[in-house]
Amino acid sequence: MIRRIALTVGDPNGIGPEIALKALEALVGEDRLRITLFGPPEVLRRTAKAVRLERSLFGVDLRPSGELPAAAAKPGEVNAKAGASAVASATAAIKACQAGEFDAVVAGPHHETAIHQAGIKFSGYPSLLSHVCGQPEDSVFLMLVGGGLRIVHVTLHERVATAIGRITPELVVGATLAGMRACRKLGLGATSVALFGINPHASEGRMFGPEDEERVVPAVKRLRELGIEVTGPLGADVLLADRRHDLYVAMLHDQGHIPVKLVAPHAASAVSIGAEVLLASTGHGSAMDIAGNGTARPDALLRSLRLVAGIS
Repeated sequence: MIRRIALTVGDPNGIGPEIALKALEALVGEDRLRITLFGPPEVLRRTAKAVRLERSLFGVDLRPSGELPAAAAKPGEVNAKAGASAVASATAAIKACQAGEFDAVVAGPHHETAIHQAGIKFSGYPSLLSHVCGQPEDSVFLMLVGGGLRIVHVTLHERVATAIGRITPELVVGATLAGMRACRKLGLGATSVALFGINPHASEGRMFGPEDEERVVPAVKRLRELGIEVTGPLGADVLLADRRHDLYVAMLHDQGHIPVKLVAPHAASAVSIGAEVLLASTGHGSAMDIAGNGTARPDALLRSLRLVAGIS
């Protein structure tokens, strides 16, 4: 069971610092002691004072990282230096996990525009995790957990045409196996798997195109050869209406994100899987519109902490 967690604040100008403090406030005893906080100390101190949670920092193991110049520390502002700070803190946490100091990373919400403004190649935490761990990007995937659903994504943040062009039987098999391994590591059952089709109705044979027959059907055949109980490819709507499977495999970003966010709004966990380090984050963004006003809820971050740390 995972025990020691490196928690990063994400974008320091977003709600990450606030929800990190609120999550720590909600944890007690040994559960709180399992967590080391990664982020800019001054930002955390300023946030704690603003939302009246100074006591949340008492006794916390704080690892300074992602230094942010005072001129760039403005809640609600999309800023390149804040984007670079989020990446630096996450990178430090991942490396500490690789070194054996922690068992998993829980990363606060990032802001992709801020990161790209910093000139950093980034396509979500899975891409950063693959880079830091020295693995190919197509070996690390995103799995959303929430509302009783577990959905792993074959492709993620890219143009739909590009995503469809990248889907191969090997990529589908890799995503499925990574999802099953992650579920086992997290203590979640994953004996039955369902694969969504690429096209509506999984192409109705070849009526809506050849993609499902050429790319998903061979993946299903290979998984069955490995002894895995697999359904599909079928339309995502049909499979989700039945809710009979432990793990679902979405071919495209919105296929997986929409159902999870519908049934678990602001409370889902986003788990980067397939790398040597397990990294979980929130299923929501950095919410710049409410950053700094004290109203952000820590539900999704708490869920992620509890998911990877085995906290009840």
